[in-house]
Amino acid sequence: MELLRPRLLAVSEELGESELASLKFLSQEYVPLRKLEAIQNAQDLFEALREKGMIEAGNLSFLKELLYRISRIDLLVAHLGSSREEMERELKIPGRARVSAYRYLLFQLSEDVTKDELNYFKFLLGKELPKCRQNPETITMMLDIFIGMEKKGILGEDNLSILKRLCAEINISLLKKIEEYELNLIGKTNSPDSCEEYSQVSHFQLEAYKMTSRPRGVCLILNNHNFAKAREAVPELRNLRDRDGTDMDAAALRRVFSKLHFAVAEHRDLTAEGMRKTVDTYRCEDHKDKDCFVCCILSHGKKGSVYGVDGQEVPIQELTTSFTGHNCCSLAGKPKVFFIQACQGESFQKGVPIETDSVEQDSSVETDARLQFDCIPAEADFLLGMATLQDYVSYRSRREGTWYIQALCQHLEYSCPRGEDILTILTAVNQEVSKKSCSQNAQKQMPQPSFTLRKKLIFPVN
Repeated sequence: MELLRPRLLAVSEELGESELASLKFLSQEYVPLRKLEAIQNAQDLFEALREKGMIEAGNLSFLKELLYRISRIDLLVAHLGSSREEMERELKIPGRARVSAYRYLLFQLSEDVTKDELNYFKFLLGKELPKCRQNPETITMMLDIFIGMEKKGILGEDNLSILKRLCAEINISLLKKIEEYELNLIGKTNSPDSCEEYSQVSHFQLEAYKMTSRPRGVCLILNNHNFAKAREAVPELRNLRDRDGTDMDAAALRRVFSKLHFAVAEHRDLTAEGMRKTVDTYRCEDHKDKDCFVCCILSHGKKGSVYGVDGQEVPIQELTTSFTGHNCCSLAGKPKVFFIQACQGESFQKGVPIETDSVEQDSSVETDARLQFDCIPAEADFLLGMATLQDYVSYRSRREGTWYIQALCQHLEYSCPRGEDILTILTAVNQEVSKKSCSQNAQKQMPQPSFTLRKKLIFPVN
């Protein structure tokens, strides 16, 4: 015992406050919670574990496991003569792990929760956990939330439903970890036949596109603002306005796709031929080391086409088809994503007085409309995000940008760090934009994605 104390003291002196809280949480099956709550330093925790027979001079396996679980490999090596590799081998042996899978799951979840997400949990649990409502500043760790939920009987090894619901609202990747844990439990407890059946179900779960390259790929922004040439050259477009507010959209797209690790390239005020040549330049690039291609088109348009600043039309399908596997071999099998903000018709959905990105009336909000379904190639791996339904206008604030692009950027920025796939995000964009209307005539807008994706498309932020 005399030889053991110096080693425990050396370990305890190198543990911080949050690490002590983690060790206490992982030890709850062996030391009563009331006693754990009174412990203020690691030495007292080790003494409590020694009293319970979990730490002994000839057996430090539980302490080694605790340090491994909290990723203090340096202490394992320096003071306990172990290593990461040894612990990985040990914990693969059935029955060797002393920290329960349930408690380790909660610890892993707590490590993944951001400060903002912790605040969301506190807000949503305000009724169930009074401390979250009355003294939220006293709860600084997600582990405190889990302990409070367990005390109230709303969280347990066989009672994960409330936690799953909260994770679904706050961060979908946390929910996925819980579901993986549940699948592993089923695999361990079911019969061999049932395990085989579960294995087959897992095999058919939808995989995700590879998204690990840096940069992920190019995000090309074609941003047309000044249409003076079109007004001069094409008599029927003499009322076509400059697209004030489009730079707000371009800035939002640059910000978001830079965060998602894309190389952003913006081209402004292109003629129809300039748009074709720019797209062809990126078509001819070698994308073999990239995982994705994104193209955002901000312009005026009519059904199935967008305008260059000279008033000449470019069919949307011509632009998208440039990136099929036949025309751009290095993007074959990889996702090609197009977001189109441009008028594609002159009809109004019931609900809004404003102006259009074709030829419409004057207002502080203008319209931008939409494309036909044949704008997307029949080939696989394409996604076309359209600002509004076929034949209808879409709307743009001269000061704040378009309803669609602004909502898209906000939801990408919020949901990508939570592991949500692009179709889930676009559904949320649909919901937000559909709620908007102008105060006078209550005209509305409904975006619509079209896709031939074969896998989940997720943009990780790490």
